Amino acid sequence: MGSGKSPARMLDVCVVLLDDGYASTALMPIEVFHSAGALWRQLKGEDPEPRFRVTTASIGGRPIRSPYGGMSMTPEMAIEDVACADIVIVPTSGLQLDEKLIENSALLPWLRRHYAAGAYLAGVCMGAAYLAEAGLLDGRRATTHWAAAADIMRRWPKVDWQPQLIVTEDSRLLCSGGLTAAADVSLYLVEKLCGHEIAVQTAKALLLSMPRTHQSGYAVLPLSPPHADDRIRTVEAFLQSSFSEAHSTENLAARAGMSERAFLRRFKAATGRAPAAYLQAVRVEAAKVMLERDASSVQVVAMAVGYQDASHFRELFKRETGMAPIDYRAHFSAISVRQPDAVDLDAVT
Repeated sequence: MGSGKSPARMLDVCVVLLDDGYASTALMPIEVFHSAGALWRQLKGEDPEPRFRVTTASIGGRPIRSPYGGMSMTPEMAIEDVACADIVIVPTSGLQLDEKLIENSALLPWLRRHYAAGAYLAGVCMGAAYLAEAGLLDGRRATTHWAAAADIMRRWPKVDWQPQLIVTEDSRLLCSGGLTAAADVSLYLVEKLCGHEIAVQTAKALLLSMPRTHQSGYAVLPLSPPHADDRIRTVEAFLQSSFSEAHSTENLAARAGMSERAFLRRFKAATGRAPAAYLQAVRVEAAKVMLERDASSVQVVAMAVGYQDASHFRELFKRETGMAPIDYRAHFSAISVRQPDAVDLDAVT
């Protein structure tokens, strides 16, 4: 991250405004960068020392609309009039990607030009699609909202998509997954370019958390994409109904009426996972539900979903979701009071 030294000059941030998206994916970066070096000092009665100069721009300089609440925003200028920028933020612009990519096609060469001039480019949520369509993400790590990931990964297969991550950076190209991840990627850049102290002060002043890393814990992903292999779907249903039990490849293949080799090939082709990985995913999803809905200890949850070794379960759960089980419960459980006899080793390890 950053060295903590003050930059030689204020850095220019251009936040692009696009029609039909969630306004927060543009507004949050505006507020984070505008606050960096300034708001914390103002709250303490000190003179502000802003680190960024923030500009908003749209294609042609036209006002943009949000479909949520009838909100509209008027940019300060047209993207065509932005001479230079150190950071460019591309927000999300609605779910109809084909339509939006055509509507905002003028953005693509503009992004390529600013990247070639040395700017950091950040695609927030589905805004990553514009970086991908511009050809800038080919061969590079990127992320996007978990629910859009499957479609986006099919559209741009040359990109190294990492949808489990909330923020990625690769060669001055940044992406973030989800609406509130607009704050994560913005604070990430503040920390990178201005240092940890300024980033922490900015987060504290805005009552934000420092940048998160994983979004897997927030996902409700389908266990497999839609497919028409009825035999494999039968096995999937069986695994989902008996996930706490051990299942050999031999028995699963027999249930599908196939040889083991044919079963493994067809299961992977249909679901995108090996049977063991599929069963593990089912168990993690079941564990999430238990952690959200009751106060059982992590040891009890581990055994209920098929793991005798609670330590192994903790490691596996964290690898899959980016959170320890106890942290997942803290984020997502509706239960405010833990059972007094539920001892959780996550709390002491």
